[in-house]
Amino acid sequence: MLTLILIGLIGGLITGVSPCILPVLPVIFLAGGTSRSGPDPDVPSEEPGGGVAVRTRKPKKARNLRPYAVIAGLVVSFSFFTLAGSLLISALGLPANVLRIAGLTVLVLIGIGLIFPKIEDLLEKPFSKIPQRRPNQESGAFALGLGLGLLYVPCAGPVLAAITVAGATGKVGLDTVALTVSFALGATLPLLIFALAGRRVAERVKAFRARARLVRAIGGVVMILLALALAFNVQEIIQRAIPDYTAGLQKQVARNDALKPQLSNYVDDRNRELAHCVDAAAVLADCGTAPEFANITKWFNTVRPEGLTTADLRGKVTLIDFWTYSCINCQRSIPHVKAWDATYRDAGLQVVGIHTPEFTFEQDPTNVQSGIDRFGITYPVAMDNGFSMFGAYRNQYWPAEFLIDATGTIRYFKLGEGNYDVTEGHIRELLTTANPAAALPAATDVADRTVTDDRTTRETYLNLGQLKNYSGDQLQLDTPTTYRPAAVLPKDDVTLGGNWTTTYQQFIAGKDASIGLHYSAKNAYVVLGGEGTAVVDVDGVGTRSFTVSGPPTIYPLIEEGRLRDANLRLDLSPGLQAYVFTFG
Repeated sequence: MLTLILIGLIGGLITGVSPCILPVLPVIFLAGGTSRSGPDPDVPSEEPGGGVAVRTRKPKKARNLRPYAVIAGLVVSFSFFTLAGSLLISALGLPANVLRIAGLTVLVLIGIGLIFPKIEDLLEKPFSKIPQRRPNQESGAFALGLGLGLLYVPCAGPVLAAITVAGATGKVGLDTVALTVSFALGATLPLLIFALAGRRVAERVKAFRARARLVRAIGGVVMILLALALAFNVQEIIQRAIPDYTAGLQKQVARNDALKPQLSNYVDDRNRELAHCVDAAAVLADCGTAPEFANITKWFNTVRPEGLTTADLRGKVTLIDFWTYSCINCQRSIPHVKAWDATYRDAGLQVVGIHTPEFTFEQDPTNVQSGIDRFGITYPVAMDNGFSMFGAYRNQYWPAEFLIDATGTIRYFKLGEGNYDVTEGHIRELLTTANPAAALPAATDVADRTVTDDRTTRETYLNLGQLKNYSGDQLQLDTPTTYRPAAVLPKDDVTLGGNWTTTYQQFIAGKDASIGLHYSAKNAYVVLGGEGTAVVDVDGVGTRSFTVSGPPTIYPLIEEGRLRDANLRLDLSPGLQAYVFTFG
């Protein structure tokens, strides 16, 4: 449980510094400094002669607790409605959009109250009946936090996926509650810092103190403008333009074993073979038969109202795109998916969007249709409100892409943003396999805005057509040759030692075969095929061996929490095929 809470906090903190918090920052900053608190009034006392005098005392500065009240309201609201919102709305028979409308209404009312104090007094009147030593100056701030919690849409990640799925499917236990609250606390800690900064500015900057009435009015206007921006999705334009620089950290959190039970709560038995494949593999693999479309809430952009079946897709290459319309990560990937659909549809590609909601308001078909229209999506989209397809594909992310070949077998998947060139390369490969005579159009040219660490070594393909960073003896095509490894290996370069047969598809190991690699990364992997043994050594500090068996698949070589510059040696037994080094 403690490990799970720690994971929630870390996952929340990562989310809290992501681009998704940008829309609420101005409101949080101003909310921290808009208190009406002032000094205590003069205290009356009796004079010795029986008269009443006013005994003055040094004004006692009231504490402005608004920053804490705003964040407390946000944590309570986000935690409760993320876990119970779907079930509550379903039980009461309310429209899926009701929580979002409630949040927008709260934001507008509080904004109006900041501009017009009499309206604020009216809004806070229900709180006046609560017993307290002094007038409650933070009730409006707590209500503001409640409203923001209904509107707060964090960037997608594995921790949020576990929480969302648990809430949507009703599988909520004590561990899920602990994970949710810790995630909410972690995600709002950066917001609390902004609110405290706003309070400090209001207390220390003379202009703010002298014009407190004006500052409150400005805060009200900003809140109303934010509500309008959220209502018309204006904020998405800014968020889409800023790459998610936290995606890599989210994946590190997902690897923790304590989170795996939470992530597997929704997984069923329809495709256990997917567990044997890896994210963003450089080589196509057999990841099992694509599951049938099941329990779809509604289909869009299909000729038949009942939508598609897997039988409809036979003979075509299919790209399954898991997305949801308010997810900024998804919005940054949609241009790539649309480009693939437009470029390869006539060549035999069928794109199918699976809209699995992160939040309750995304379960509304009208909202989904609006999102489809807003992004100009013309390929079929299935609403997966029950997370049936999300679980069948063992998914953990928004967005996520799954490639299915013309026979109905899943061959590749990519979780999260990025690796668009790899995904498109596999699309082209599968299309060519399905129809060797087809002439494919030129590859798409959509900029990849995914944030990566420039120090990380790029994918290194081990074939004569794509190998660029090689040091050593001249490579010979299709001829078993003994190579001498380079004495000095530049950064990102590879070298061969022993006997190898190098081809345009892979390098095949012979006697005493070894690969030297000078890399910079946190994690290093290699795709190998065949039957045999591999031995890896990093910086000459000790060896580790592992067995290679079956069709080409990815094997981890080194996984660490920090980026390092190192020299790696990989020894392979004769007959093994080496395809590519990948890094993370």
